Order: sequence, then C-alpha cells, then structure tokens
Amino acid sequence: MEIIDVSEIENFDTGVIGTGPYMVSKHTDLVGYEMVKNPHYRETVPYDKVVITFMGDASAKAQALQAGQVDLVENITNVADLKKLQEDPNYTVDIASGVRCGFSWLNFKGILANDALRKALLMGVDYKTICASNTIGGLYTPGFSVLPSTLAYGYNNLNNPYEYNVEAAKKLLDDAGIKDTNGDGIRELNGQNIVLRYSSYENRLLNDFSDAHTLYFKEIGIDVKSQYGSSDDCWNDLITFNYDLDNNNWTTVGTGDPTEYMYNWYGKSESNFCGYQNDEYDQLFEEYLASTDMARRTAIIERLQQILIDDAAVLVDGYYNSSMAYSKNVGYAHIHTADYYWLTTEIVPAQ
Repeated sequence: MEIIDVSEIENFDTGVIGTGPYMVSKHTDLVGYEMVKNPHYRETVPYDKVVITFMGDASAKAQALQAGQVDLVENITNVADLKKLQEDPNYTVDIASGVRCGFSWLNFKGILANDALRKALLMGVDYKTICASNTIGGLYTPGFSVLPSTLAYGYNNLNNPYEYNVEAAKKLLDDAGIKDTNGDGIRELNGQNIVLRYSSYENRLLNDFSDAHTLYFKEIGIDVKSQYGSSDDCWNDLITFNYDLDNNNWTTVGTGDPTEYMYNWYGKSESNFCGYQNDEYDQLFEEYLASTDMARRTAIIERLQQILIDDAAVLVDGYYNSSMAYSKNVGYAHIHTADYYWLTTEIVPAQ
C-alpha cells in the first residue's frame, strides 16, 4: 500500500509515502534506495537507516555478503553459492516454501494448438529430476499443477496423466502422425520441421529450466529456437503471441486467493495470453466469481486445476522457494511465504 501526496503526483520518487516501517529518503535509478525510520509507524523500528542495493547477479549478492559490503541479501539463485553460505557458521540462510509458480505459457494460437504435441511435451519432461538437479536443487519444489502443493487447493487430489515417459511421448506423436520422415532427427507437422520458439529471461532460474526443457524436447524429436532476453522482451513476446512457450514466474495468491492468477486461463480474460479456451473452465470460473461459499470456491479451484492439467494447457517448472541470507551483524530475519513485504521490523540488528 502507498499514500500519494497529490501535490507531487508527477514525481513518484518523492511523492510516495510508504506505510511500512521505513520511508524512502533517496532513490537512484538502477542502483537502489536509501530509507529512513518512519517516525509514525505503529511499533518500534529497529534501524535508523536502511540502504537497499539492486543486484541482478546471484553470485554478486553472495560475494557482497561474504565481503561485508552488505548485511542481508534475498533470493540467491545460485545453488553452489547458497550451499556455501549454509555451510558457513558466519551466515544464516532462511528458506521458505513460497506461493510462486514457475511455468511456461503454451501458445494455443500456434502449433501448440495440436493436443498430441502439447501432451507429448509434458510427458517428455522429467520435472522432478530438473528440480533436484545441481543447478536448481532446493530452490524449487517439483509439481505439476499451476498452484503450489503447499496451498489448500486440493493438490493431493489431482491426477497427472502426463507423468514423465519418453517412450509413451514418442508413441503419442507417432500415433498422431507427427513423425521424422526425412531422418534428420526432427519430427514434422504439416510437412514442416517442428521448431518451437521458446521465450525466457534470467529470473529465478527460468533460463535453466528452459535449457533443460530444450534437451528433453530434442530427445523426443522436437527442436527449439531460444528467444532469451530481458523481462521486457519476454513480456512483449507473450502479449504479442510471438512464442510457442514463454517461461515465467508468477505469484499465485498475491491478494490472498488465486482469483487473479486463475483468470489468466479464463476464455474471456484480457490477460489470457495463450489463447486457451475451455467451456467448463469458463463456466466454473464465472460461478467461482459469484460464489461466497468458501468450500464451494475451494472445490472449484481444485477442478479448474485438473482441467488445465487434463488439457495439457501449462508446462509447470515447479514452486519457487524464497530465501534470505544474512551475516552476524543481523540478529534475526525471516523470509515469508507471501513472497513480498520483506523489509519488516522482524529484521533487527545483532545485540
């Protein structure tokens, strides 16, 4: 939440008054913020000043912490760096299972409108092995639904008909007539080699997932052209449908429930960036919007998940586990499942 000083509405760097324990005193584009204690906060604020520095590189964060340049970092996504900090008694690493899902949109307006091809892609990816790999291990919890297994929306009741099975994936493609007829190792559809456009960007290991998916796809005879760039590039590819797969990492219950998130696959939604449409999904989602019965709403969300799974509508990476790491200069800090509002009064100096 924020309070806006309307006399400075055109200058959001100084015109926004935060409602948290610290107030922005200085902002430098692409560098970070300087913040000071909010004298009007409802409880004691532990620091007089906090400096927030933007660091896009995970290893740079770890190195800055070890060099004493910073006292606390969030979301180091390099497994080797994180393990090194966990093994060092001079640092504390706090990890929480989150509410963020890594997933690839599948473009139903392109070649992936083909049911057999989508289903084969999902059957061709061993998401459990990817999440346990040396690159990603511990930072994602494997799962096959668009909502994390830690949420109370019936994950254990869901059924995945597309568990990893390379031979079954190949047979599915063969039976659908999607074969490699010229012996170059790539299957064809409508007389053309299948080369999927995979858009991704470097955020929470998304590119690592996309790289892994590419290797699995090639094993079943599907080629990939990577479209890796910035988050803006990935977003522009998504909203213009310039992709076959577009890898993202979204918070699923940002407002306390998954309404806004599940809206992405509603046929009438302006944020349906994949062209997916299922009549049962749409009818149930409309009922969900109109219902105030919590038990019924939960049951609908469970069913909506199963519909997406059955339709092979989404390729799920897994569920991101957020982290904080801090030095002995910090007495206590904790990363919350909510995946936002990190700078709280819980973070205190060491005594």
